[in-house]
Amino acid sequence: MTTTPPPAATTAPAPVRLGGPRFQTEPAALYREMRRDHGAVVPVVLDGDVPAWLVLGYRELHQVTGDPVLFSRDSDLWNQWAGIPDDWPLLPMIGRKQPSILYTVGERHRQRGAMISDALEAVDPFELRSQTEKFADGLIDAICARGETDIIADYAMLLPVRVLTHLFGFSTAEGPGLVTALNDMIDGQERAIAGQLHLVSAMTRLLADRKEHPADDVVSRMLADKSGWSDEEIVQDLMVMMAAGHQPTADWIGNSLHLMLTDDRFAASLFGGRNSVAEAMNEVLWEDAPSQNIAGRWASRDTRLGNRHIRAGDLLLLGLQGANSDPQVRTDGSSLTGGNSAHFSFGHGEHRCPFPAQEIAEVIARTAIEVVLDRLPDIDLAVPEGELRRRPSPWLRGLAELPVRFTPTPRPTAPPTATASAPPI
Repeated sequence: MTTTPPPAATTAPAPVRLGGPRFQTEPAALYREMRRDHGAVVPVVLDGDVPAWLVLGYRELHQVTGDPVLFSRDSDLWNQWAGIPDDWPLLPMIGRKQPSILYTVGERHRQRGAMISDALEAVDPFELRSQTEKFADGLIDAICARGETDIIADYAMLLPVRVLTHLFGFSTAEGPGLVTALNDMIDGQERAIAGQLHLVSAMTRLLADRKEHPADDVVSRMLADKSGWSDEEIVQDLMVMMAAGHQPTADWIGNSLHLMLTDDRFAASLFGGRNSVAEAMNEVLWEDAPSQNIAGRWASRDTRLGNRHIRAGDLLLLGLQGANSDPQVRTDGSSLTGGNSAHFSFGHGEHRCPFPAQEIAEVIARTAIEVVLDRLPDIDLAVPEGELRRRPSPWLRGLAELPVRFTPTPRPTAPPTATASAPPI
């Protein structure tokens, strides 16, 4: 008599390590595999084998970001603090509770968000565009005679921080150091904590100066708010605003230029067409979002999410790009470009990027791209597309370099104007 052997025991797929080259080289395929193997909520491990959940489902991410009570920004709830060393490189990204808007909850968060939004909303959009054009033209002046450049290092990585330092009240000379510190902190490598300390020092000095010498800038408007914010709270908020405003905007510029240089649908933009600049920028927010994964939320009690048992104190990472490509909401396979802005690239819920900050980022990015196309009209890739490299970060997605070539032009003797003057009558 024969017997049927019992079925082999099945084991759940191992958690995914949040890092490695595939986050740079093929994130779309990686997110598909993670969703196939684990579902909408993926067990992951961070540096030091620290466990967390990565939320890739569009509906699940909407639920997490829309329920600030169950899925809190209060990092004191984390059940892993006992095993986190003081020099953990991800502390600047997933820090102990800091007195910044990122970790404030409830009514105090809403008051704080209003303070920041008011300070940013007072920025004149026409003046912002004018200043961005001025800085952008200055950067193009430095490279236009060469005939080739790395448009990331020599342009996209420099422009947003120059505009933001002007809006905040920093001197132009402080910009390069701030860029380095921001990149170190966001990349989450061995220089992360040093980058964070540099930013704290710079923001503290600026705050002290503006207390003595108020001006028409964002920092002075934040200090003028009467809601009783401490200096430390404002310093921390300035760090958040600078980090969120610079690197994602730089990557938005770089990723959009990359798309326009490599996708035939946007070829018209390289020869005078301008309508498709906005379309390319919006497609990037859907398909190649600068903010790929964001930390985080902490479960305030045991719950279930995407058929997963989430324990109280578990860390949930927001998989913004994974949610953007969720087949449950992309059933027709479309790229959802054009006017559709239902992507998660600016977040969702009460911790969503403030609308005035989104507007500022869009003005900087769009102006940056248009100045490039105006000043370097025959710009083209200088290397095969397959040779391009991404920065080593699972958090923000941007190119490490974008070598381009163009017809050299003499450096102008006077700043170019946005529009040609009318001929004499």
